[in-house]
Amino acid sequence: MNRIAISSALLLILTGCASTSDLEETRRQLAQVNQQASTRIAAVENKLSNEKLLEMVGAVETLKAEVAKLRGDIEVLNYNLQTTQKRQNDLYNDLDGRLSRLEGHAAGKQDASQPAAQQAAAGDSQASPDYDKALNLLRARDFPNAINALSLFVQQNPQAPQAAEASYWLGVAHTALRQYDAAIDIHRRFVEQYPNNHFAPDALRNIGNCQRDLGQTDQAKNTYRRLIKLYPKTDAAQKAKQALARM
Repeated sequence: MNRIAISSALLLILTGCASTSDLEETRRQLAQVNQQASTRIAAVENKLSNEKLLEMVGAVETLKAEVAKLRGDIEVLNYNLQTTQKRQNDLYNDLDGRLSRLEGHAAGKQDASQPAAQQAAAGDSQASPDYDKALNLLRARDFPNAINALSLFVQQNPQAPQAAEASYWLGVAHTALRQYDAAIDIHRRFVEQYPNNHFAPDALRNIGNCQRDLGQTDQAKNTYRRLIKLYPKTDAAQKAKQALARM
């Protein structure tokens, strides 16, 4: 544009002192300069337009990639949510089954299909008011207070007939709160100390379930296999086989 202005000024100066042919030549040169300038300006504008278009195309592709990633993340989250909900439902269904047996014992029901040791435990549970209080908290699904009561009972009555089962129910209460590491530790010690207790198979299965929910797949498989080997005819072993088949 500066070149056009200079050329225009030059034309005005030359108008006063140049011949007609000189003026024509100057006008021709000026027109040529203007044409070149216009061509260059158009080229620059076209280049800028193309660059803008490329930037927009790049931005669109980036957005498409981000949307695809978000969709993938949403699918993963939905799967994890469904899996978590299913496991939580399984946990509460399993817990309800265990507590139902406990409630049956407390009511004094005698079931011929239950092991004799379980029937004997019903009487034992009434022997200690502190233990009975802890079990009532467990039945009421007041797991935090049940944990406190069961822990206190085990600490104060380590030799009591109910101490072993109190330890088992303590692990169950921790599991209900999804405090898996604590549950694993408690049930592992329970199985080591009381391998012949009627709750030992359930304790071992609960260890496997906790390991599974913690993502410790290999450890969970080993625990289930150990359970099936040690207690092959128990209901816990059958459930362990089902869990293995799903893993």
